[in-house]
Amino acid sequence: MGEIKDFHCTYDNSAGISEEVTKRLDLTFPDCHFHHETMSRLSKAIKEHEGAVFCELPFCHTVEAEAMGGIVNYGNEKAGPRAGEYVCHSVEELLDLPDIDLTKGRIHEVLLACRRLRDQGEHVVLQVSGPFTILNVLIDAKYVFKGWRKSPELMTEVFRKLGRQILSFMEEAKKYGADLLSYADSSGGVNILGPKMAAQVAEVFTCDFLKDAEKLADEHTMVLLCPKTTLTLLGTGRGKFVDRILSSSMSYGEGCIEMIGTVKMAGQMCIKNVGYQLENGVFKEVRLIERASI
Repeated sequence: MGEIKDFHCTYDNSAGISEEVTKRLDLTFPDCHFHHETMSRLSKAIKEHEGAVFCELPFCHTVEAEAMGGIVNYGNEKAGPRAGEYVCHSVEELLDLPDIDLTKGRIHEVLLACRRLRDQGEHVVLQVSGPFTILNVLIDAKYVFKGWRKSPELMTEVFRKLGRQILSFMEEAKKYGADLLSYADSSGGVNILGPKMAAQVAEVFTCDFLKDAEKLADEHTMVLLCPKTTLTLLGTGRGKFVDRILSSSMSYGEGCIEMIGTVKMAGQMCIKNVGYQLENGVFKEVRLIERASI
């Protein structure tokens, strides 16, 4: 196994919406986070303000955990939705949490917003959260790390449960028109877990999860990875870059859109870095590498 490098993330997930965006919209916070009409308006305004080529949903990483029973502090225009008090106090309790019901609540409104934006001709990036990010809303991290050390089989079961929820969300979002399915788990980066644990998580969860997620890619859909996840795959020998030639130099977002239908999975840069340019016209596909048989 090689060295797992870290990607320095500059995006603050708890930050609110830029005042330059909100002052032009007749929206009330946090109420606008609950309805697909206001979600889609806000997403489109953010796209225009940032000069992006796509709309993003949702505006936080608390949606999946909330749909499993988590408590969320919805914040305001200056501080976005974030974790409230924990609903679980042992890893065993995590297995008793309900599966996500995609037909109701805020998570359903996100799906409806995806459809609304796609019907308006927008490209839609759906941001889905990985297990550590979801767990941060549900349980104190100390119990997660303790469980990983003392009951790895139990934690593997927890991760598989969460993986099923994430995949169901991605699959449904695809049906609602999201054409870029973006997976990120910054709370599970090597800078937090350390190299040994990061490699273990990749082996027992991430690689198998991404094999299933990759099946969602088709002529209309691509899976995007946070660079932290990409670098973990590269560092553990479970992924590699494959160069793809674009029609010209362009932004990373434009490259992702151009490569839909050609590339199943990408992740060389954070999709939120809308100004990142692929000056040489080379787009890097991420391909998974099967574990060598013994």
